[in-house]
Amino acid sequence: LSPKSSAGQKRARNDATGNKVTVVLGAQWGDEGKGKVVDLLATEADIICRCQGGNNAGHTVVVDGKEYDFHLLPSGIINTKGISLIGNGVVIHLPGLFEEGDKNEKKGLKGWEKRLIVSDRAHLVFDFHQVVDGLQETERQAQEGKNIGTTKKGIGPAYSSKASRIGLRVCDLLGDFNDFSTRFKNLVHNYQSMYPSLTVDVDDQLKKLKDFAERLRPMVRDGVYYMYEALHGPPKKILVEGANAALLDIDFGTYPFVTSSNCTVGGVCTGLGIPPLNIGDVFGVSKAYTTRVGIGAFPTEQLNAVGELLQTRGHEVGVTTGRKRRCGWLDLVILRYAHMINGFTAIALTKLDILDVLDEIKVGVAYKLSGKRIPHFPANMDILHKVEVEYETFPGWKTDTSAARKWNDLPAKAQSYIRFIENHIGVPIKWVGVGKSRECMIQMF
Repeated sequence: LSPKSSAGQKRARNDATGNKVTVVLGAQWGDEGKGKVVDLLATEADIICRCQGGNNAGHTVVVDGKEYDFHLLPSGIINTKGISLIGNGVVIHLPGLFEEGDKNEKKGLKGWEKRLIVSDRAHLVFDFHQVVDGLQETERQAQEGKNIGTTKKGIGPAYSSKASRIGLRVCDLLGDFNDFSTRFKNLVHNYQSMYPSLTVDVDDQLKKLKDFAERLRPMVRDGVYYMYEALHGPPKKILVEGANAALLDIDFGTYPFVTSSNCTVGGVCTGLGIPPLNIGDVFGVSKAYTTRVGIGAFPTEQLNAVGELLQTRGHEVGVTTGRKRRCGWLDLVILRYAHMINGFTAIALTKLDILDVLDEIKVGVAYKLSGKRIPHFPANMDILHKVEVEYETFPGWKTDTSAARKWNDLPAKAQSYIRFIENHIGVPIKWVGVGKSRECMIQMF
């Protein structure tokens, strides 16, 4: 080909796609141990991103015997060689962000402010959003006799402000402060008309926000442009850390007992401003059993000695709220449903060691309604409460697995439990977790 004609040819599509992002998502109701998987992958990553949720997430990461708690910061912030990015789909409570950073800094997390980038299109969570969250929960309790069980971190109200187009973003805070102040006052009045008992010291809030603005300014970038450059520049490892989980997704979760963002794979594109083409591996994280915080349907829940054993052995208490988690058998209907939505390329199965002492282990394989199997996961909560779970029963391995570091270290009965899960969902299991620290993740391939 002469140079002329080759210059005019379109580049092959795969040239143009650029780097791919690796996504880690919760496949159940949250608390699956996503932080551990992210932490494992983050050591290699150049950029670690959050794309949705806020400081309602809770990830605990243990490094060199130190326990770090993350809520709003990507847990990859531990990696001193990587950049952490808070995307436009995240709602940011600035007091929470800086308090979290400072608290972890005291534990030894150095230089985090230099490694953090915040999208200028992210919406802000204000203190009054948190107050309103509490008021709404109290109201729900009074009206319906039950609340949602939110973390009261203002996440729902902030996303409501965003959808009502009255929210304020990072770019507004860093723009003309007088203009921001006016809009802030209007937003407060808006909420006060809905909640007459809401009192806000506007001047005090604005004074604090002005200080936060200056501390935040060096971290702020245009997130869309930043991600575009990262995807189309030299090869980079980019990791996206999902918060919450599939069954808490605003669209696909057990509505209304859900969070207010998309915690499935679509939220990655909208929450960072990247095309589906740039999504690479999607790793789902699931416990070897099931837990749920707050209320809502939970078909495989065990309100018995088994449930109590899982709760105590697994230390099932929420990182963000300190609430005891409800526990039950692994539910493969849920995992298959999460896979239908997310298209997992592999799965991490965590906390296998918690099952070590059980004589027998059950796995939910199907839901039945009046004796007949149903092929889908019901949208209607009344129906989900009525389903009868069909179980497959396995003999327990009754051996301590916590020292296992490779597949062959696991007892044969544990291996067949894992293989059954893998075959039933149709997704390979890439990691099996048998403990808290980094080295307790057995990598299978």
